[in-house]
Amino acid sequence: DIGMEKFFNIKCRESGLKPKCAVIVATVRALKMHGGGPPVSAGKPLASEYTEENIPLVTAGCDNLVKHIENAKKFGVEVVVAINQFKFDTAAEMEAVRAASLAAGAFDAVVSNHWAEGGKGAEALGRAVVAACEASNVENFRYLYDLELPIREKVEAISKEIYGADGVDFSELAEQQMAQYESSGFGNLPICIAKTQYSFSCDAKAKGVPTGFRIFVREIRSCVGAGFLYPICGDIMTIPGLPTRPGFYDVDIDVETGQVIGLF
Repeated sequence: DIGMEKFFNIKCRESGLKPKCAVIVATVRALKMHGGGPPVSAGKPLASEYTEENIPLVTAGCDNLVKHIENAKKFGVEVVVAINQFKFDTAAEMEAVRAASLAAGAFDAVVSNHWAEGGKGAEALGRAVVAACEASNVENFRYLYDLELPIREKVEAISKEIYGADGVDFSELAEQQMAQYESSGFGNLPICIAKTQYSFSCDAKAKGVPTGFRIFVREIRSCVGAGFLYPICGDIMTIPGLPTRPGFYDVDIDVETGQVIGLF
């Protein structure tokens, strides 16, 4: 819902690319989290739910994967699910992911064990992608919205169709910015929504497939040169701009002591 939607609606529209297949990478652990598993904190041991077989948790989390599959198919491409295998995953858990993927309309769902086997472990996945591309009709590729729609309607299309929101609320500032962009001739630019990547909603803690929520747009910034408008949703922070002189110029190593200097 983040990279794919933007690639299809912005990059492909500008470049003329017409993809045939979307590969959705899923892990058993991530699906368990979306199924209601306990929070995971960096540096802390994993809860037993993530290290022991738990089919009900995986099955519940597959609702999130199904939504991603449905989203990809709205663009007219075939979908291959890459089940990214790790050492704690069991065959039954991975089969649950595969079954849910195929039931949702995926062209194929393949276990990829490149973590343990390198390139050989991803061979089956590569063959599945080739088969999906060969079976796909490139003319089926389509965009989610027409560029000539008002800015408001394009944001609403993404929010409702991709995120599953009930609607969109715009701040007073965002309302003013939409009017200004449209009056200045920039209303036909595509939309690049900035929001949390951890949930379909603006609430990073809302896992699975949230319902009954609305997207709040607090402001809309413009990248006219790059060719898009980007609404800022919820409390997301954008990456700060980099200086013209990168900081790595000041990082070095003292060859006599072996100490790195210039980091702080």
